[in-house]
Amino acid sequence: MYNEVFKIFGDFKTPAFDFNSLFEVQRRNIEALTAANQVVAEGAQAIARRQAEALRTNVDQVLNASKDMVSGGAPEINVEKQANLSKALFEKSLSNAREVSEMISKSSFEAFDLLNKRAAESFDELGAVAGKAAASAKK
Repeated sequence: MYNEVFKIFGDFKTPAFDFNSLFEVQRRNIEALTAANQVVAEGAQAIARRQAEALRTNVDQVLNASKDMVSGGAPEINVEKQANLSKALFEKSLSNAREVSEMISKSSFEAFDLLNKRAAESFDELGAVAGKAAASAKK
């Protein structure tokens, strides 16, 4: 019985797979993933710097306004100053939030583009490796 099974499969040719090519494809995939992670990390650092800068500016503005209010003036003027300060801080906060949102989007799209491009290349490379293996099996 075993002899018959071996006889049947004796003419069957297995493809000679080029494992070095597969490892090379995976190496490039890992490089692309590393590059995408770098883009995201740099984006996160830029966002953190921008938020810290915005916070510093807001604190400075509040401190300066507080000094103005403490230095004197009619209560009506101080209320008006507080209202103007609140409005300015609110508008600046919205502007900063918009800017940070754009930074996040840009960073995300850059990372996605890197990975998307590499995925397309990877499929092409794997198809070429499989085609070579199939061609060698026919010989």
